[in-house]
Formats: sequence, structure tokens, C-alpha cells
Amino acid sequence: MISNAQQKLIQSLTQKKYRKKNKLFLAEGVKIVNEILFSAYKIHSIFGVADWLADNSGKLHNTHIQEIVEVDEKELKKISNLRTANKVLAVVHMPEQDINLNSNLIIMLDSIRDPGNMGTIIRIADWYGIDTIICSEDCADIYNPKVIQASMGSFLRIQHAYENLQEILSSNSDRNSYGAFLEGESVHTCNFQKPAFLLIGNESSGIDDNLLPFVKQKISIPKFGEAESLNASVATAIILDNMRRKMKVES
Repeated sequence: MISNAQQKLIQSLTQKKYRKKNKLFLAEGVKIVNEILFSAYKIHSIFGVADWLADNSGKLHNTHIQEIVEVDEKELKKISNLRTANKVLAVVHMPEQDINLNSNLIIMLDSIRDPGNMGTIIRIADWYGIDTIICSEDCADIYNPKVIQASMGSFLRIQHAYENLQEILSSNSDRNSYGAFLEGESVHTCNFQKPAFLLIGNESSGIDDNLLPFVKQKISIPKFGEAESLNASVATAIILDNMRRKMKVES
């Protein structure tokens, strides 16, 4: 049975300021929690229904977890952020992030504020073997429950940081920097070179003007129909697919 104090903690972690204060975040669902159990992430507490706890008892007792609480479906629904509660919720410690600026390909996100887009971009980065994402300070919080859910566990394999992008670009001017624009060289013909930053801008306004002097190559996705634009995560996937094909000889 869940206590009032436990419920209060869980509810507080839906807000960024309390996640930051407690250095904890929420993860829900069988797939994501199982991946966390096999990762280097440390779990503060688990709230699961009886059959899930029974099926995973071995994994749970071989992992240091401060609290393991059995809840019924009604209690789980009460603390869940999902429309349909999914057997287990975990409170997880935020790890220290070790950003590798020597990675051959790094994604930079400028003002990506939609949690669904952010989580999907993390998942896409993981698919294409990108291990580092640098976010502007006004991007959606990677530990937002909606971002965690949309990433489908890929957040576990991506290092991230919130930084002043202008300073990072300026101090790493030896790297190639590619920015996604509505007008630029086609991703089909661009000769992508490593090491590189790929800069993806805000869903509606694109890349901020103060970053334009640091973008060495404007790139675009050729348009064949009448759609006004692509969302940030779709654009990221298309660009990365082209970058990986062009860079595959060096990979």
C-alpha cells in the first residue's frame, strides 16, 4: 500500500523544480522499468502490481532499491501519468552526465519545447547510434515523464547536457556544423563530414538568429508536396539517415 508521503513525492516529480531538487525522476511501464533494472541507473523505489513484482522478484532482489511497494491497480492509476497505468512505476536517481564532445556526431537542439518531440528525437538518436545530445537551456526537460515515455528507454543510452549553444559552437569551431533550414543544400547531395554537430531548431521558429554565424553549412530536406513543414523529430530522422549513409565509410 502506498503511503501519503510516497504519493506526495511521486506527484511532486511531475514538476521540473522538484525533480531538480530531489535529483529523482519517474519512469513507468514494463518495458522502460525492465530496461532501467538492467542499466547503470540507480532506482530509489518501485511501485508495482502483485503479478509484476512476482514475475520480477529475482531482478528486484539483485538490485539495490530503497523501497519496493506492492500496489493494486486502483492505487497505480492514482499515481500514474499514463492514460492507462502499466503495472509498474519507478522513482529513479538522476545520474551524473559525462558529455563526450569528441563524439563524431553530436545533436544540438535549439528550443525544442515539446516533450513528445524531445523523447522521439532521443529515440531516433539511439537508433542511429548517436550517444550525445546538447540542448539549449530552454529545451524540454529530458526527465519530464512525457519525454521519458516517448523515448521508450533510449534515454538510458544518451548522454545529455543543457548548455549555451553559442558558447559550445564558438569553442568547438574546428568541428563541422550543419543546421536544418527550410532552404539550404539538399541532404541528398550534401557531402557530410565528421566530426560534426547537427543543429535542429524550434518546432515553429527554427534555429535562433544568434546561432546562424556558427552554422557552417545550411541543409534542407527536399520538398515534393505541399506540406508547410516537418516536425522536428521527423526532420531529425531524415537528416540522420542521410548523414549516416554519407559517413558510413568512416563509421
